[in-house]
Amino acid sequence: MKRLLLITFLIAIPLAFRAEEPDGGQKGSVAGIKTNLPYWGTATFNAGAEFRLARKWTLDMEVGLNPFDGKREDGSYGRSLKHLRIHPELRYWFCEAFHKSFIGLHVPYIIYNLSDVKVLDLENERRQGWGTGLGISYGYQWLLHEHWNLEATLGVGYLYLNHDKFPCTNCGNKQTDLKRHYFGPTQAAVSLIYMF
Repeated sequence: MKRLLLITFLIAIPLAFRAEEPDGGQKGSVAGIKTNLPYWGTATFNAGAEFRLARKWTLDMEVGLNPFDGKREDGSYGRSLKHLRIHPELRYWFCEAFHKSFIGLHVPYIIYNLSDVKVLDLENERRQGWGTGLGISYGYQWLLHEHWNLEATLGVGYLYLNHDKFPCTNCGNKQTDLKRHYFGPTQAAVSLIYMF
């Protein structure tokens, strides 16, 4: 609960210091809803919303949920990417909001139960826990139509991961409690956006 309150506080900071400059009669999008297309390839339901705070500033909030735990009838676990990911990001646009290049500062939070995923070095084991961190990203947004944009984003940063390790064949006996510091990619997205 404390982590959720911290994330809410971090999201509220940009809103508290929102620029008070007028739009100068500028017409353009003030918000967008989006989905990360490659993320669906991991059977993860995901959606996001982004709001303009000022001419060159936006706040992006994305959520991903994979509810499939891979648990078998005998209590063991098969391949699973079960997780809940919350990804708030404050963005600065070099041109103007929702147009061309931006850089972002994100504070991801994830709760996960991963098992038997060779790519993540989890062959024949399961890890259950949480993580949070801080990262920076670069992205670009293309106008496809009056209300449709396409966005590509890459981010790197730091994650603190705290999880318990279990053998996949016997999910009831915890082997060890691990704390890990991760530096590397923290975001990769190709998002389709509907603009308002």
